Amino acid sequence: MDARSLLDQLFPAGHTVAFDGIFFAGTGTSGSHAVAVIGTIDAAPIGIELAFRMAGAVLDVVRHHPGRPILLLVDTQGQRLSHRDELLGINGYMAHLAKCLEVARRAGHKIIGLVYSQAVSGGFLASSLLADTCYALPEAEVRVMNLPAMSRITKIPLERLESLSKTSPVFAPGVENYLRMGAIAALWQGDLSAYLAEALAAPAGEDTRRILGETRQGRGLARRVAERVRHDAA
Repeated sequence: MDARSLLDQLFPAGHTVAFDGIFFAGTGTSGSHAVAVIGTIDAAPIGIELAFRMAGAVLDVVRHHPGRPILLLVDTQGQRLSHRDELLGINGYMAHLAKCLEVARRAGHKIIGLVYSQAVSGGFLASSLLADTCYALPEAEVRVMNLPAMSRITKIPLERLESLSKTSPVFAPGVENYLRMGAIAALWQGDLSAYLAEALAAPAGEDTRRILGETRQGRGLARRVAERVRHDAA
């Protein structure tokens, strides 16, 4: 689904979202809520300029619209892989974006992520995955690292990873696997405006991804290990 059609379905009461190249931002109306919208199109590679612009858009909401919920619609193929971006510190820009989202959260802004197309690698990790709750459309494509790259990094033979991916969602791409792991809270199908209204009305609570991952048999040890770390540290 393209971003403009998605916005019309999310905000049938209207929106004032402006597009500038691969970046867009603005405000939509959902029931009694004004919702800040920040996103990208065309599987945008997130380089230093785009990461900085997205971070600035988050801070603008914090400064000028206290408490307004933020909806992230980030279509990305991941961080931009260029020598220039690496030399200029793309890792720092991505960390800055992540920190700005945390600043917004601590200032009382509910943050909702919706994966509507691609969500890949660091571009996903530093944006929609950092939302209070992240949802997805069924046709969305979600992955962090493909198996050949994982094999090169971990030195685990590709054949072994391919075998593991058949039984463990941790090693496999795809929105269904991220749903099982709890990274995606739910899939939105049908009346998208109703789903958004429900997400906005949901009370704020603690991070439930580890619990969802265990319940859905996608991450069997994450919750128990985290609780043991907290208990042992205490």
